[in-house]
Amino acid sequence: MARATLIGFSAVAMWALLALFTAASGDVPPFQLSAITFAIGTLVGLAARAAGAAPAAREPVPAVVWLIGIGGLFGYHFLYFTALRNAPAVEASLIAYLWPLLIVLGSALMPGERLAGHHVAGALLGLSGTALIVSGGAGFAFDARYALGYAAAFACAFVWAAYSLLSRRHAAVPTSVVTWFCAATSALSLACHLALEQTVWPATTGQWAAVVALGLLPVGAAFYVWDYGVKHGNIQVLGAASYAAPLLSTLVLIAAGAAEASTRIVTACLLITLGAVLAAKDLLLSAQRKPA
Repeated sequence: MARATLIGFSAVAMWALLALFTAASGDVPPFQLSAITFAIGTLVGLAARAAGAAPAAREPVPAVVWLIGIGGLFGYHFLYFTALRNAPAVEASLIAYLWPLLIVLGSALMPGERLAGHHVAGALLGLSGTALIVSGGAGFAFDARYALGYAAAFACAFVWAAYSLLSRRHAAVPTSVVTWFCAATSALSLACHLALEQTVWPATTGQWAAVVALGLLPVGAAFYVWDYGVKHGNIQVLGAASYAAPLLSTLVLIAAGAAEASTRIVTACLLITLGAVLAAKDLLLSAQRKPA
């Protein structure tokens, strides 16, 4: 379980690159960027299958799994883009980042899982750290004008939490099926792009490189390792540790010279780290008890 949890957490590390690569990709509209990057993500899955690293399903995949997978990947991105179009980005992002907390709380409904107080406390500490990063310490003020955007952001958080939790119920379905979830998400994103956006292609080689990097890592490999992690790892720890994504993203931006370090970032780092350690208490103690 510890190994699977670490594999799942590698998705969080890859999602930390999302902001940097997206900013470097130029002015490509969201749905067009989603269509391109998920197409690349599909190629990641096909390459893994060709290399024997991701064996295909031996039995037919149940229809409900297709609904969960495609609804999760496409539904999350559709709702997130809708939220950003209809509410301030900071507030929409903060609401959307309720999904790790929802995963931790929802895990109590999963067979074989037990939700303890330290799981909830760890997730709440992580949420506090995320709020500091996303809001810049300015807080959150509800404005009825952005109700649609707020609702879409909350629905987005709920969809990703549900996708992660329901995927665990179908742990017997191999991760290779994510290949086709990515392909369907790419096709649906293309349809939304053609209906809602004006096509804008990356203008430079650097922008194209950023788009390819997005498709290979945060919008590609990350979904495969996340699927494996939520199916076979400690889902409470993964949920709480997922709050590290905005922190790591900020640290990446600081290292790239696109953001500045501050006391707020240090405080957020401490809150998120403490939250992750608290949520992982059981896993850490069990590892210490193992004989050398």
